[in-house]
Amino acid sequence: MRLSRGFLPTLKENPAEAQVISHRLMLRAGLIRQTAAGIYAWLPAGWRVLQNIARIVREEQDAIGAQELLMPTIQSAELWKRSGRYDAYGPEMLRIQDRHERELLYGPTNEEMITDLFGQVIKSYRELPQALYHIQWKFRDEVRPRFGVMRGREFLMKDAYSFDVDYASAVDSYRRMMLAYLRTFQRLGVKAIPMVADTGPIGGELSHEFLILAPTGESGVFFDSAFEAQDWLSEPVDIDDRDALDAFFTRMTSFYAATDEKHDEAAWADVPDERRREGRGIEVGHIFHFGRKYTESMGITVSGPDGAPLYPEMGSYGIGVSRLVAAIIEASHDENGIIWPDNVAPFRAAILNLKSGDPACDAICETIYAAAPETFLYDDRSERAGVKFADADLMGHPWQVIVGPRGAKDGVVELKRRADGTRLELPVNEALALILGG
Repeated sequence: MRLSRGFLPTLKENPAEAQVISHRLMLRAGLIRQTAAGIYAWLPAGWRVLQNIARIVREEQDAIGAQELLMPTIQSAELWKRSGRYDAYGPEMLRIQDRHERELLYGPTNEEMITDLFGQVIKSYRELPQALYHIQWKFRDEVRPRFGVMRGREFLMKDAYSFDVDYASAVDSYRRMMLAYLRTFQRLGVKAIPMVADTGPIGGELSHEFLILAPTGESGVFFDSAFEAQDWLSEPVDIDDRDALDAFFTRMTSFYAATDEKHDEAAWADVPDERRREGRGIEVGHIFHFGRKYTESMGITVSGPDGAPLYPEMGSYGIGVSRLVAAIIEASHDENGIIWPDNVAPFRAAILNLKSGDPACDAICETIYAAAPETFLYDDRSERAGVKFADADLMGHPWQVIVGPRGAKDGVVELKRRADGTRLELPVNEALALILGG
């Protein structure tokens, strides 16, 4: 994208309404604009970040055999009345009526709808297990939306649902999803620690929440630093082998991790002093096993091995895709702006032409840009170098390709790594190879 033609409005000053760093930087870097209280439009750069996160989430869901579908945002109140949650959920649910005075709601979650869909299609235990997910907008009418997309009313979420023949199989599904989450967050370039959690209004008995470490997190966290050393992407877990899943889960839960609400001083004392870590965390994912809570309340059965009706066991698994954007910024920024992890950034590199109109500078910038237009944001504006440097740091591209007249005459550009400020002078072909290949 050429910045001179892009819909990428940056701001020099911090907006007065933004209270936390992620909200300030998302507004200043041109990722979002507010359209109503707690509701945001995602501008092109922000939308690219959302798509990058969703792509990684989707790939890891697919890798464990989950199947993607798409459910509507508007749901019938009758589904929620069948489960008994319509009145219990609270004022966060936006209740509406259509022109025929039928009761509807803007879905805050999809347990009822997926259970009903499952019941329409699956009739035998032989068709289990099933794991279904979608990435869809949700709405919860927060009484005081704040902190930008961190606690907005409308948000993009991945929610998955598992259906199993019995408890043991449901635990297998839970553990497969746990592994998928650990791999997802590692690919996103963030440290997300799973911690035993309450199940809240979803219901259930087995639950973990995933928290990204950030100074502005709403929860205090305590964890064993040995957890951070784990490489879940190279973990050779056979997801179809119950013993392998059990070994993975046993190792994962062997590292102490708890929020301040669940903190156990006695267990904490067993962690070696040099491995104790304390801080704050932002919740970005939550997984639950809740058994037959919805299949029983909604009367959904399959034919069991003996031919008798059987209520499947269920689990629910959420990742806050839009919330992750803010959480990543809270965990990865400096005084100059955002520092995007490579897999999340809207553009892999910014091309900074320090002398637009200079034939050598223009030619090199065009050559680099033409190599991968979707990868680069080309700052071709007639602005001072300082303005271009400031905007590139603010927007947080992993690499900056700095093209000035002195190096251009020799076919050399300067590369700056945003995360640590490292600078390299390289010929154009070597710079391209490093950016596109690494």
